Amino acid sequence: MTVELSTKDRTQLREAAPLLTFSNGQAIYSPGETADRAFRVAFGTVRIYRMLANGRRQILSFHMAGEWFGIEDGSHRRFCAEAIGSTGILSMNADRAVPLSLIFLALSSAQEHQLVVGRPSADERVAAFLLAMSARHHGSYVFELPMPRSDVADYLGLTIETVSRAITRLKRHRLIRLDGSRRIEILDIDALQTLCG
Repeated sequence: MTVELSTKDRTQLREAAPLLTFSNGQAIYSPGETADRAFRVAFGTVRIYRMLANGRRQILSFHMAGEWFGIEDGSHRRFCAEAIGSTGILSMNADRAVPLSLIFLALSSAQEHQLVVGRPSADERVAAFLLAMSARHHGSYVFELPMPRSDVADYLGLTIETVSRAITRLKRHRLIRLDGSRRIEILDIDALQTLCG
């Protein structure tokens, strides 16, 4: 989700640190670090995740170009942030008053994740995820997923095999079309929305 910034917010961003670039899989921050910066993705994609006690990874959110992340309610980081592919970010000093729009963004990102993973079936979760990705690509029915299926699985609380089977079923029912492993074309938006309830 992108957020329109006020003139004051844009001024604060101009005072941000220079563009920082990260390669695929490179950590942006880790749990325990001081939460003294808020970040905006300039290009690429960022995943926010935590490691569970059983060793599994739980992805909490994805952030793409124009989106903010790293806004914490405490003084230290609780989660990991990592680049997916080549990624550039800008940062803003979080000691300043964080704009209300950014706090709203952090809350809505958490709510979106709960709405997607709260679906009872794998097909519903995958359909809801694809609809959310379409919305984040300005409602386009054709888009490229910036993350691998293993990330989608960890975001949805499913195995990669379950995600692949769900995508295959959606494709077989002609709700979507695949071009390679990441390019998605939504063929029947109404049926996808109906599937999600």
